[in-house]
Amino acid sequence: MNRRTQEGGIPINPTIHSIKYRANHRGWIMTQTWEHLLFAHWEIPPAMIRSMVPDALEIDTYEGSGWITIIPFMMSGVRLRCLPPVPFTTTFPEINVRTYVKIGGRSGIYFLSLDASNPWITAIARKWYRLPYFEASMNFQKRNDGIEIDSRRVKSPDQSERFSASYQSCSDVFFAQHGSLEYWLTERYTLFCECAKTKRIYGANVYHEPWQLQNAAVQIRENTLTEKQFSLEAPPSLTLYSRGVQSIVWPIQEVKEEGGVAW
Repeated sequence: MNRRTQEGGIPINPTIHSIKYRANHRGWIMTQTWEHLLFAHWEIPPAMIRSMVPDALEIDTYEGSGWITIIPFMMSGVRLRCLPPVPFTTTFPEINVRTYVKIGGRSGIYFLSLDASNPWITAIARKWYRLPYFEASMNFQKRNDGIEIDSRRVKSPDQSERFSASYQSCSDVFFAQHGSLEYWLTERYTLFCECAKTKRIYGANVYHEPWQLQNAAVQIRENTLTEKQFSLEAPPSLTLYSRGVQSIVWPIQEVKEEGGVAW
């Protein structure tokens, strides 16, 4: 990969606008920081994903393959624009399960599930963003040699959705090169969801600076987050780690195609 570094080996990308510059743009409503992320990617036939994604969304593929990604991380710094953080609600672990979709030529992500240990956040996100959040009992610990996470969904009928893993970085930091699989999987700035009642598609934009990535060494001890749809027993096809980014989030809005292009 083409990697550019500054003194000390930390990558730089001089063409990207800073988070402070973008934060001056109108319309965004929330800021979040995502820390110590594992991107565990599985290559999967698109037909296996089709039934879990709304018909209006096309399965996005890379060289003909669909992908499922599980992302455990620590959420912090959650606050609404112009408001201070709410005590006891701004830092908590989360696990996202997502796939890759597009509509009207616009690519994004579609969440199959999101597990979080904060019941207030799960309730708000379900209502405001129509996202399939679930409350989970989670233990997220940073150790000298990496991250340990254990999660169990607490309000499912049999509490069978579990994820347990340890992971750590194992390479120098790099930016994903445009056109690469790493770029295709990680540089995504729109989420899509479906209104359960109307079946209309909604979307929200997210901005953050490009991921500073590292290869990751991963040991998955238990993973049943997708077991009711399909099994991910095989090791991930690709694993990446990022120390994290600060993000800003725009409100959700209905997706309308005009001239073949989604809003």
